Amino acid sequence: MNWPGASTYGKFRSYTSNKILPLVPTTASKSCSGGRKKFDGQRKTSPKLKQFVLVLFLLPLMGAAAGAPARTDTLRLESSVVAMGSAYSVAVYGEDRTRMEEAVDAAFAEVHRLDEMLSNYKPESELSEVNRLAAEHPVAVTPELFDLLAACVAYSRESEGAFDITVGPLMKVWGFYKGTGRLPHRAEVRGALERVGYRNILLDPATRSVRFARPGIELDPGGIGKGYAVDRMIEVIKQYGIRTALVSASGSSIYGLGAPPGEKGWRVQIRDPKDENKNVAEVLLKDESMSTSGNYEKFFRAEGKTYSHIMDPRTGWPAQGVLSVSVIAPRTIDSEAWTKPLFVNGRAWAAKHKPSPLRAFFCEDTPSPACAWLQ
Repeated sequence: MNWPGASTYGKFRSYTSNKILPLVPTTASKSCSGGRKKFDGQRKTSPKLKQFVLVLFLLPLMGAAAGAPARTDTLRLESSVVAMGSAYSVAVYGEDRTRMEEAVDAAFAEVHRLDEMLSNYKPESELSEVNRLAAEHPVAVTPELFDLLAACVAYSRESEGAFDITVGPLMKVWGFYKGTGRLPHRAEVRGALERVGYRNILLDPATRSVRFARPGIELDPGGIGKGYAVDRMIEVIKQYGIRTALVSASGSSIYGLGAPPGEKGWRVQIRDPKDENKNVAEVLLKDESMSTSGNYEKFFRAEGKTYSHIMDPRTGWPAQGVLSVSVIAPRTIDSEAWTKPLFVNGRAWAAKHKPSPLRAFFCEDTPSPACAWLQ
C-alpha cells in the first residue's frame, strides 16, 4: 500500500488498495521545515510487537490570535505489524506524540489478542477449540466469539448462503489453506461440500455455546476476520482521543477515521484487477470503510482457466464472472463480509439484494473489464 505522503502544503498523495505499507526502521524521526530545529528520537517499542514507525512534523497550521499567528504542530505517525496472517498498518494524526504511540501500541495489542481468539492456524485459539470439539458436544465460548458467529450466520442468511464461515473444508480441498491452490477431483469437492453449510452451526444463546450438527465442520474466519479486527483497532484508537486515523489490513480492508489535515477524507484508489499499476476508481473515506475482494489476491491456473480463492460455498467451486468487488460501508466487518456474496452472486443479484447503506464497485470478467459503481 502506498500511503498518503505530505507535501509542503499539507496535501497528500492517494494510496492504492491491496498494496502493503513499506516497512521503515524503528528509529522515529521528527523534522520541521523552514530552518526550524530538527532532531531524532528512538521509538519505544513493546518487545511483543514488531513495529516499524515513522513520525513526521507537518507544516504548522496557522491561525490568528491577538494579531499574531498561532501555531499548532500536527504529528503524523505510521506503523505496521503482522498478525492474523496479514499486515496491519496504521497512520494517525495528532499533537501528543506519546498518546499517539500508546494508541498505536494498544491497537496492535488488540489485533494480536484477536489472533489468539480467531486463528484457525493456531491449535490453542478459541476458534480452533470450537473446530475440534463442537461436533462432539456444545462448546461454551466467550460473548465476543458467540456474537461474531451469530453475525456470520446472519450474513449467510441474508446472502442466500453465498457467505459461509464453514467454508474451511473447501479451502483445504482446493489447496488454499496454507497453500497456493490446486485443482481437485470432483469427488473431493463433493466430499468437502458434505461438510459445508452454515445451517450446521447451532448456537444456543442461553448457554452461549456452539455445536456442530455433523462431524467435519470447520470454521474459517478468512472472510470476516480482517474487517472485524480493523473495526476493533479503530475503537481502541478512538479511546485514546485520536480523531484522525487510517487502519488497513493488507490493503483489502480499510477504515478511514476523520480526514487528514487539509483533506475531505482519506483518498483510496481501487486498482485495475488486471493491472496492478493502474487504477479504475478513487474514493474518499471519512468515518467509513472499504473492503475489496479480487480474484488476483490468491489464484492458480489449470486447464486454461483461472481459479481464485473466492468460493461459492453452495457449489464448491471458485466463483466466476467477476474480477473484483469493492464495498463501502460504515463498518469494516460489513464491507468485508459483503464483498464475498456480491462477488459470488454477481451484479444482477447485488442490484436486488445489496443492503441499502452499502455502495459497491464491480469489475466484471469481460474481454475489456467493465468496472463501474452499482446503480
